Amino acid sequence: MERQNLTLSLPKATIKKAKALALREEKSLSALIRESLEEKIRKDTGYKEAMDTEIRRMEKGLHLGTGGRMPCTREELHERR
Repeated sequence: MERQNLTLSLPKATIKKAKALALREEKSLSALIRESLEEKIRKDTGYKEAMDTEIRRMEKGLHLGTGGRMPCTREELHERR
């Protein structure tokens, strides 16, 4: 995978905490940031793909075995027994 350098401007306190976290996880700061961004992108992409799939399913509809006709009237459905 081709890489490109990136310059970030972050608060010093954030950088200090991130370095400490990277050290605890035995990773470089670059690896920690890369993994965090990749995870966020995966979640966003996964959500969008799932939403698109569900929209396609709703547009297509489900086969309920009724041939597009209601087997009973609304009144029959809500009739109290």
